[in-house]
Amino acid sequence: MSRFEELIATVETYEALAAENYNRIRSLAEEMRAGLCDYIGAPDGICVHLVPPQGAFEPKAHGDQAFSMPSRGFRPLVPIAFGLAVRVSKQADWMRVTMECRKVGDVFIIQIEDGAEYEFRLPLKDKDPEPFYEHVYSHVLNWFAENIERYKVGDYGTREIGFDFADDIKAQSA
Repeated sequence: MSRFEELIATVETYEALAAENYNRIRSLAEEMRAGLCDYIGAPDGICVHLVPPQGAFEPKAHGDQAFSMPSRGFRPLVPIAFGLAVRVSKQADWMRVTMECRKVGDVFIIQIEDGAEYEFRLPLKDKDPEPFYEHVYSHVLNWFAENIERYKVGDYGTREIGFDFADDIKAQSA
C-alpha cells in the first residue's frame, strides 16, 4: 500500500466515525428534545425546540442548523454543541440552554453550560434521562427564581452564561 493509499484509507475511517458521531449525537439530541417537552408538560405540547447553540434563533425546528457541525461534507471528529429552546411563558417567550455532547468509550456525555454532565447509553431506556430532564427544568426555573431574588435585594441586571432569549419573534408551531 502506498502512502497515499494509506492516507486515503485512514481518512475514510475518520470520515465514517465523524458521520457516526454526528448521527448518534443528533439522535440523542432529538430524544432529549422530545423527552424534555413531555417532562415539562405544556398543555399544547409545544415547549422545546432544537436550535443553534449560538447566535440568533427562532423557536422552531432548525434541523441540521441546530448543531455546531455540518450534517454533510467533511466533518471534524469533535464534540458537537446544540441548543434547546424552552418555552418559558404562555405567550411566545423562549430561553436557550446550550449543551455539548461527546462520546467517551461506550457512553455519550452531555454537558450543560453550567458544567453539569450526564452520561447516556444508546438506546435510551425509559427512566434513563429523567434526572437530566429534571436538571434542565431546574436550571431554567432557578435562573428566574435567582433573578427574582436579586431584584428583591437590589442586586440585579446581569445575565448568566448559558441562556439566550429569542428576541421579538412570533412563536411558530412545530
